[in-house]
Amino acid sequence: MSKTVNGVAIDDTFAEAFGMSGTGIIITADTLKWARIAATVATGFGTSVIGCGAECGIDKELSPDETPDGRPGVRILIFGFSPDALVPQIRNRIGQCVLTSPGSACYAGLKADKSIGLGKGPRLFGDGFQTAKKLGGTRYWRVPVMDGEFVIEEETGLTTDAVGGGNMLILGTDRAGLLETAEAAVDAIAKVDDVITPFPGGIVRSGSKVGAKYAGMFASTNDAFCPTLRGTVKKTELAPDTLAVLEIVIDGLTSKAVADAMRVGLKAVTDIGAKRGVTRITAGNYGGKLGQHHYHLKDLI
Repeated sequence: MSKTVNGVAIDDTFAEAFGMSGTGIIITADTLKWARIAATVATGFGTSVIGCGAECGIDKELSPDETPDGRPGVRILIFGFSPDALVPQIRNRIGQCVLTSPGSACYAGLKADKSIGLGKGPRLFGDGFQTAKKLGGTRYWRVPVMDGEFVIEEETGLTTDAVGGGNMLILGTDRAGLLETAEAAVDAIAKVDDVITPFPGGIVRSGSKVGAKYAGMFASTNDAFCPTLRGTVKKTELAPDTLAVLEIVIDGLTSKAVADAMRVGLKAVTDIGAKRGVTRITAGNYGGKLGQHHYHLKDLI
């Protein structure tokens, strides 16, 4: 059975999420503008491990007194299926998107018992002119570039207890109102540390199901939630007046962070309530058979 909060029906179901590996990286620059530019480019094409190899996003902005070099910064998070899967993602994203960005530097953004290489790949761009310096037990690399030098820490922290795929599906009768409500939920989630919403603007309109009729496709459109297929598919999840469905996917460094993010996201939606056309909230799962982490909506409202 579902419960109703401020005119919105909350399904008695759960989001099923998966264990992942994750890391944090701090990017600094002379100005916050350029730190954010580098972070935005470095986390691009990072919506889903299915097609992108990693799930990436900006966690938060950092003031100069929160960064290792006393400059404005941005913390990004990168998630993958395994530590081995993260290695090329870190190397390529930092090497192609941060090293290249004016005034940038790169530091560990996660303290953890495990570590993963951060500067080991990008330092080689120095072509033998790079130098290492150890400060307080931490090794940094100085790579000569045309605007001075690129400073990068050798390693950053790694967790294998991260979670990918916390989610909520928001259904409504007004597309504009539904999008505004989803945006409010993403804004609320952005205030929670250690999580990202990796899809464009934090919102997914192309929810997927596992498998497809075409060879080589690992996922395909979630037809049960497509309004234009309501009269075509054998089973639809949509009421006759539902015009659109939007999903928010959450990745976090810990299970608690994902639960906290889902909680504030759900609250943002229900605080707005039915006045913007939202009618129902549900979540995606696989019957509990695939993902190790289950987030029951009723426990988070």
